[in-house]
Amino acid sequence: MARHFNHLVIMRAPGLLPMLYTPRELEDELGIPALTIREWIKQGMPHERDARGHLWINGVTFAGWVEQVQKTKSQITLAADEAYCLKCRQAVKLSDAQPSRLAKLTVLHGICPNCGGTIHRGV
Repeated sequence: MARHFNHLVIMRAPGLLPMLYTPRELEDELGIPALTIREWIKQGMPHERDARGHLWINGVTFAGWVEQVQKTKSQITLAADEAYCLKCRQAVKLSDAQPSRLAKLTVLHGICPNCGGTIHRGV
């Protein structure tokens, strides 16, 4: 579930009309490539096809889907031994966590078990 909405999509989606859009029209309205729209369709974006197989996206339904995904994304709660890896875009277990002080904040530094990148978590 690697959905990432840029700021324009988040801001423009609520203004979509209650009508059916083609991927090209949605691309123009939101300022994103049609390939991105097709990827979102593979990941569960609501859409419909007509008898000829043409793809249609309801503007209001799409805006609700964006809002739902954003809420779900912001409600991720991490366990005490987890951190969020920005490269993998997912919560991972902290391994070999080392605490350090940054002004008044204590930060745990660790290694992501998936990509090997450095991850941080405030404590």
